[in-house]
Amino acid sequence: MWMDLLHKFLAAPEHFAAVYVIPFVVVLSVLVFVHEWGHYIVARLCGVRVETFSIGFGREIFGWTNKAGTRWKVSWLPFGGYVQMFGDMDPASAQHADEKQKPLAAEEKKVAFYAQSIAKRSAIVAAGPAVNFIFAIFILTGLYTFVGQPYTPPVVGKLEVGSPAEKAGIRPDDKILYLNDRKITRFQDMVQYVSVNLNKPIVVRLVHSTGKDTWSKDVVAIRVTPALIQETDRFGFKDERGRLGIYAPPKGSAMIKHTLGSAFVAANADVWGITADTLKALWQMIKGTRSANELGGILRIGAYAGDFAQQGIVSLISFAALLSVNLGLINFLPVPMLDGGHLAFYAMEKIRGKPPGERFQEYALRVGLTLILGIMLFSTWNDLIQLKIISYVKHHIF
Repeated sequence: MWMDLLHKFLAAPEHFAAVYVIPFVVVLSVLVFVHEWGHYIVARLCGVRVETFSIGFGREIFGWTNKAGTRWKVSWLPFGGYVQMFGDMDPASAQHADEKQKPLAAEEKKVAFYAQSIAKRSAIVAAGPAVNFIFAIFILTGLYTFVGQPYTPPVVGKLEVGSPAEKAGIRPDDKILYLNDRKITRFQDMVQYVSVNLNKPIVVRLVHSTGKDTWSKDVVAIRVTPALIQETDRFGFKDERGRLGIYAPPKGSAMIKHTLGSAFVAANADVWGITADTLKALWQMIKGTRSANELGGILRIGAYAGDFAQQGIVSLISFAALLSVNLGLINFLPVPMLDGGHLAFYAMEKIRGKPPGERFQEYALRVGLTLILGIMLFSTWNDLIQLKIISYVKHHIF
């Protein structure tokens, strides 16, 4: 697949950019703006002066300064952004103004980020990833209200011969009610839940069919262990997942429109499901039960963004919601340099009655930066390997 993309790029780079690069940059820029706006708006509400609001890193392409003195700008590298607050010497809030050399006046201290209470600093830092979750709920609520939510009934269509589901006694036309403790309202929910359960037994609560669209009142509990399979998508990216061997009912999927209230409930349920399953997959990678080779980087995100964009605006909005949840989740991780790392420092400050020592913070931030850069390099290397670009270069160049 990637060779086809390469040929398309060489034949018509402007078309390739329109299909893959532009959707990726637009989606990422919107999510970065939302994240940084969360930091910005809570900082302003807390009375903190914001000096810079940047989408992207590096040299400024264009920008303006508002009445509050904040420089809003778009920079050349569209792979992130930052909000720099008064009193911070760098965008990561890793270093603050040295008051021994230049003491801040009382009025300046009132608007300096580092001089705020722990509660205010924590609220400002947590607002970025929190708004990513809120944004995902917001756009999914709008999508389910005005366009609809994909819905396939949680009914067994047919069973793969010799599959775990067939061997366990699940029958065609059975209606799935629960997988362990998770309530199943759509066939899509079942696929999502099973996919992150690798070789772990699942208690399936269901009702047997008694005829066309009718089911028994007796709930049956069946214990079944999904098979571990490896799937390769059309780009060449590999993904391990659990599989029961249950096919969707022949009626297929429909778009169910919600009221505003039910759309909000459904959007919250989807965001919660994405969060829980992502955390489970990350924990599986840490334990070694899931391959870390599934960790994707910029190339994979860009490929999927272009793919979803070609499927239409509805698919692209759904992808943006998924990416927004993941961006918020990652930033909440207690890793120095990330928002969660700063929150961990503030928790230590609350417990100790004073901030962690400067040397400790300095080393922690170095470790955090090294870890983040290492993960970025590793995920990009995974993309290059799975796209077979490395083997292509070795074969044709070396």
